[in-house]
Formats: sequence, structure tokens, C-alpha cells
Amino acid sequence: MPIAATGELITEAAARRGAVAAFNVITLEHAEAIVEGAEAARAPVILQISENAVKYHGGRLRPLARAAHETARAAAVPVALHLDHVHSPELLHQAAECGFSSAMFDAARLPYAENLAATRAAAVWAHGEGLRLEAELGQVGGKNGEPPLDAHAPGARTDPDEAVAFVTATGVDALAVAVGTSHAMTSRDARIDHDLLARLRDAVPVPLVLHGSSGASDEELARAVAGGIAKVNIGTALNIAMTGAIRERLARDERGVDPRPYLTQGRDAMARTVTRLMGVLSSAAVKPV
Repeated sequence: MPIAATGELITEAAARRGAVAAFNVITLEHAEAIVEGAEAARAPVILQISENAVKYHGGRLRPLARAAHETARAAAVPVALHLDHVHSPELLHQAAECGFSSAMFDAARLPYAENLAATRAAAVWAHGEGLRLEAELGQVGGKNGEPPLDAHAPGARTDPDEAVAFVTATGVDALAVAVGTSHAMTSRDARIDHDLLARLRDAVPVPLVLHGSSGASDEELARAVAGGIAKVNIGTALNIAMTGAIRERLARDERGVDPRPYLTQGRDAMARTVTRLMGVLSSAAVKPV
């Protein structure tokens, strides 16, 4: 099947008041599990590779991107490729040649004026290459001399008026918003500010993205999708599933040295997690706001 475009998947999801799931790829096993899980759910999915994953692979994007591309091309459901949480313009500029249809440029840690200028430049470049660009806005600094808050810092919240101004000035195609989730959460007790999300949905003219979704319960995720989130990023949940399954396998086979049995068990656990979470997002699309 041809590689899908991220923008098309998000647009289709938003039209049905649902969300497309975007799962982080770290290893080939991640990509295979995500596609297997999406096929079982019979739903489109986004494979996303972060700058941190690229660093893990020695700073080389192309090998992992090629593996994700070939895995996506063999899928029985639509699969798009997204380059996530890019801080480096040099890495961003590899996105088009490596088969990505979208990228998320993260300049949220810069002072607001610098963030805006860098993100606008990234959007201009991306659009010139036919890519969609996602950005993230936490809490703009400058009040009483305070620096900007990262979107996943405790207490960070995206202000609707600031979000509208940011999207208008930068020309980005999607915005990840701070509404109560955090990256790398291993518990699922994040509380999403649904009132704020509703205000952001009504004000911001581009699709909204939820990062740090592994920390939210099924109920919170479903409410977030019903409340206006069009793309849900998930990473840690897969790592929890994979690591737990590998630990269990190694505990049963302390003398084993072949990685294939425990990687198979880890991959299967991730695939089941993908299918289950995609079911949560799919069911949310038919629930009233």
C-alpha cells in the first residue's frame, strides 16, 4: 500500500470527530508491532521517529526511517511517517528526502520571540518541501520576567489567545497543546483540563495534538478526543509493554541467549497495546462532546 500522508489522516480523523494515533518508533520491533496492532484494529496509524530516537541510532536518521518506510509500505492499512520533536534544523531538513510527510519542530524552550521566528522559518521550509509542520506551545514567558514553560512542565497550560497568535504568526499546520499531560509518564493518572481543551478547540484554527498521552487513562483519552484532539502521540505505553514482556520472558529462561524469543514476546505485547489504545480512540469518535 502506498505511504499515506499525515495531513490526510488527521483531516479524515477530525472530520469524524476522532483522532489518529501516532506511535513512537525506536527499533524495528516497534515499527512492526505498531503496524501489526493497527492492522488488527483496522485503522490508519502514524509511525513517528523522534530526534531522541535518531540520537540513539548514532545520529543517523536514514536507516531507521528506511525500515519504518518499508514496514509502512507493506501494511494492510494506511500508514504515515512523521518526524517528531525535532530541535535541530539540520535534522528537520532531512525529513523530505527520508520519506516523511510531516514533522514536529520543537522550539518551545526558546524565548517566545525566538521560538516564533524559528518555528516560522521551519514552517516555510516544510511547506516548500510539501510537508506539514506541527509545533508545540506550552506557556509563553515574559510575565514578570519569567521564562517560557515547556509544554510538559508541571502546571504548564496553553493559553488560547496566545495559541491563536502563535499559529497565525508561524503558519503551522497543527499544534500540540499543554492541557495536563507529561512526557515519559509510567503511571496513568494525568488529569486533562477538558474545559481548557474546549476553549482551545474553539479558538485555534488548526488540528490539536496531545503529547504525553501514555500518562492519561482510557477515559481521559476518550474525553480528549471527543473534546477536539485530532492526533494522539503515544510512546511510553509501548516501552512499558515491551520491557514488561521481556522481563517476564527472561525470568522464565535465565540461560537463554537468543534475543529472538524475548524480542518476539516484547513485540507481541506492543502490538496488543497498540490495538487496545486504537480501540479507545476509535470509540471516542462516536461519543458526544
